[in-house]
Amino acid sequence: MKKLLQISHYHLLLVLSAAVMLFAQSGCKKEASSSTGMPAITSIRNYVAHPGDSLLSKVGTGQWVVISGHNLKGALNIYFDGVAASFNDAWFSDTSAIALIPAVIAFPTVAAKQLNTIRYVTTHGETTFSFPIVAPAPTISGISNEDANPGDSVTINGLNFFYVQSLTYAGLPVTGYTSSNDGTAIKLVVPAAVTQTGGIVSVTTKTGSAATVYKVHDFVDGVLNNYDNVNNFSWGSGSSNNSATYPGNNGNYGIMNASNVGGGDGSWWNWARSINLNPVQWVPVANLQDAVGNYALKFEISVTTPWTGGTIGILKDYSWNYAVNYNPWKKGNGSTTAFTTKGWQTVTMPLSSFVDSKGLPAASLTDLLGSGGAGGVNFFFVNNGTTTVASFEAAIDNIRIVKIK
Repeated sequence: MKKLLQISHYHLLLVLSAAVMLFAQSGCKKEASSSTGMPAITSIRNYVAHPGDSLLSKVGTGQWVVISGHNLKGALNIYFDGVAASFNDAWFSDTSAIALIPAVIAFPTVAAKQLNTIRYVTTHGETTFSFPIVAPAPTISGISNEDANPGDSVTINGLNFFYVQSLTYAGLPVTGYTSSNDGTAIKLVVPAAVTQTGGIVSVTTKTGSAATVYKVHDFVDGVLNNYDNVNNFSWGSGSSNNSATYPGNNGNYGIMNASNVGGGDGSWWNWARSINLNPVQWVPVANLQDAVGNYALKFEISVTTPWTGGTIGILKDYSWNYAVNYNPWKKGNGSTTAFTTKGWQTVTMPLSSFVDSKGLPAASLTDLLGSGGAGGVNFFFVNNGTTTVASFEAAIDNIRIVKIK
């Protein structure tokens, strides 16, 4: 009886093994068949969770989408209006593909035959699908120098500055400007009629409008120190009004400098290497319930001596609870490039970029600033690297807290 059971189990195992092999062969044939046919696109869906994953009738730049169709595995390239998209074929099936439409498509320069097309190239063929690809409303990411003098050239940075219909700078209409071909910049000359209270920047195109929450050329709102009519300077580096040294500024400004600063030298209290302000209001108490990222510390900087090492650290009230580092010579890919500026430029440090010793941002404005929303401001230069910084000098002006959202 035991022998019969063993034989029965043996035969059952053979049958199951054969079934598995047949199923695997069938699956392989199906996969081979579906991955070698010509690709075809049938529709485009929004790449969000249900119920937002609906069919789309048009798409814009910088948008994640799901491409539905057949034989989509083995993708080599996906082009939107002739511009290559980002994707990972490992995420794909034969019936769906996920792609990130390029953030920048130079619509005015796209060849007519490529407009409103999605070209899908695979290892086994390609297809072109006609689909509306439109420029979204413009967005403004920043101004090269928010406190430039009348007659100076400035750049509005952002996306989708195509088919511009109107533009205001410091609240004044501007007609003479130049847009870059890729729609990421608008260059103009600061109007002669700007006032000391300034105004917003706005851009209107055929597809929408964008405007800054903050004002440019504003020497009043949120200013903590400008070495002129708002002067909370306590101690540290000296100041100058010699425009020949750092041209393009208006009035006085501070100068941080240091030389032969050895690796690991953190003596920020060195007189010439810091800017320390008396207690000032960062954010009004009435606004302390706002999100931390709604505000930013801003200042103008001018660097004429190439800067290649060391860091400007910024904190509140000599407290190391939260701090932010500014070292523009460091690049995101790990490389370094000597940093200089062409005249003055605006630096924006969102308050959400101030982090604690664990690298975490403050959960609220009161965590960062306290219940009163006020305190001193400290800029300091230290060398947290391993090699000596032979020379460092930077001019800084118009330290302010600005609502950016």
